[in-house]
Amino acid sequence: MKILEDYLALHAQQQPQKIAVVSEGEECTYAELYQRVCRRAEEIKSSSLSSSIPFRSTQSIGFLVEYMAIHKAGAAAAPLEHDIPEERFNEIARQLAVTPVPEGSADVLYTTGTTGRSKGVIMSHLTIISDAENLIDGQGFTSDIIFIINGPLNHIGSLSKIWPVIMQGGTLYITSGMKNLEEFFMPFDYAKGTKFATFLVPASIRILLQLSRDRLAAYASKIDFLETGAAPMMQSDMEELCRLLPNTRLYNTYASTETGIITTYNYNGGKCQAGCLGRPMKHARLFITPEGFIACQGPTLMTGYIGDPELTATVLRDYPSTIDQQPVPTLFTADRGIIDKEGMLHLLGREDDVINVGGFKVAPTEVEDVAMSLPEVSDCVCIAAEHPIAGRTLKLLVVMTEGSVFDKRIIARYLKSRLESYKVPLLYEQVEKVNRTYNGKLDRKSYR
Repeated sequence: MKILEDYLALHAQQQPQKIAVVSEGEECTYAELYQRVCRRAEEIKSSSLSSSIPFRSTQSIGFLVEYMAIHKAGAAAAPLEHDIPEERFNEIARQLAVTPVPEGSADVLYTTGTTGRSKGVIMSHLTIISDAENLIDGQGFTSDIIFIINGPLNHIGSLSKIWPVIMQGGTLYITSGMKNLEEFFMPFDYAKGTKFATFLVPASIRILLQLSRDRLAAYASKIDFLETGAAPMMQSDMEELCRLLPNTRLYNTYASTETGIITTYNYNGGKCQAGCLGRPMKHARLFITPEGFIACQGPTLMTGYIGDPELTATVLRDYPSTIDQQPVPTLFTADRGIIDKEGMLHLLGREDDVINVGGFKVAPTEVEDVAMSLPEVSDCVCIAAEHPIAGRTLKLLVVMTEGSVFDKRIIARYLKSRLESYKVPLLYEQVEKVNRTYNGKLDRKSYR
């Protein structure tokens, strides 16, 4: 089986002068990138005995060199947050040094830890290639696309886009993130007559829609496709994107570090419905358990959590295959979902997030989705709270748009007109911001 670096070598031979990556004003051809990877791989072989190697993630060509050189040296790459505390970095390095990974392992990715302590997820080379082929087949990655990387490369959301681009011989444009909107739009002027694509978390999309919708629309002819994932996207934002980018493919994807990339759906070419994530991709299979949870099968799954077989066994275990009923590794998620009559997955929220109010189970995302369709609401989070009379109830924390006045009665009436009564919060509070993780997910753990 080919690994990612074999495709890099192939393109270095067949199209040596093609630009492979652009970052910080520097261009690097396929030939140059492969040479740098080979040199660094030899240095790693002569200096490291560990089967997996941690390094700090950066938004740079240097990241690609280090990441692929570790693979080429026969080790697993463990990219960590750029600003991870030194003590935590050393703790992970010590764990990796004494914990061998299975043969064929490519990466150890550490989750953001929104539901608990960060965990090291082992991914194989087969997983990387399978995920890449899922994206190529499902979203149409081609050699003439320039893919803009806006997010951190130690998380699967952005890291996974490197894989299909390198396999197809395309070009990566790595930015330092959405620190300012000028930097976001800059890559679109890099090459005239070229189609671009990118991945953005829903929180970043909302920023663009609030502050630069007209400018985004001006680049509509250049944006071939835009993918989102990592967190639920609001219905109102989906509809607005479809209006601004009428000819752009807009994908909503179901994926995680543990499952790999499972489904994707172009909501600008079919039903524009929040939570609709499409059918399983070519290397993925899924089913809904009797309890209503999403379970996944196929080569995109993680190998396990590093150094923790007991934790691995709680989510990854053998179960009859959806193809021939033979036992195969199956990843049982905490995500609730349904499959409609067209075979498309609909995400209903995480079990950990469901709030029980008077015997009714409420998915906070449903409340937030409706609240976010109010033009005056910039951001919000629905949490559980205690009411002196009603007991356990719902509370909505709201960030208002600039110049808007907070009036809980207006918000409550709006929600009552669109939700069942038990889903309408009794309590409301204006806040300056809601807590989110580095990659844009609502940090619900901080509100529990």
